[in-house]
Amino acid sequence: MPVLDIEQFAAAIPDYKPVIGLDPGEKTIGVAVSDVTLTVASPLTVIHKTKFTQDAAALFDIIDYRKVAGIVIGLPVNMDGTEGVRCQSNRALARNLLRLRPDLTITFWDERLSTAAVTRVLIDEHDVNRKRRGEVVDKMAAGWILQGALERMRGIRGEV
Repeated sequence: MPVLDIEQFAAAIPDYKPVIGLDPGEKTIGVAVSDVTLTVASPLTVIHKTKFTQDAAALFDIIDYRKVAGIVIGLPVNMDGTEGVRCQSNRALARNLLRLRPDLTITFWDERLSTAAVTRVLIDEHDVNRKRRGEVVDKMAAGWILQGALERMRGIRGEV
């Protein structure tokens, strides 16, 4: 299945199946998961990148264990709307995942400023120190990305 736009993705996800959100970075992939009603995103884990096949296997373990119906991958679009190297890398991640599992349902979500927003919340509202922020920011950014996509999906599906 090709990568879908958010409207197609929302229509393709069956009822009562969770989706996951990914915040791919240079060294890690933040992972978040939704509830089965597609209402709330929760930070789940961080995959520390090694080789693609190992990273994909770790991701597929999560997908299989949680019976995930789709993947939302953050797309770090530049502030002017252009796509840079990180976008190309994230698009390549989707293509490579689909090569291994062509039946995956994948979409992208504009993640501009997600890491900055999460970092600000951790500092301003929770007074989290730099070391602890480094441990949680990637999975929290994945949650931020996924929550945005879930809210858009609810609008598409006509849910309040």
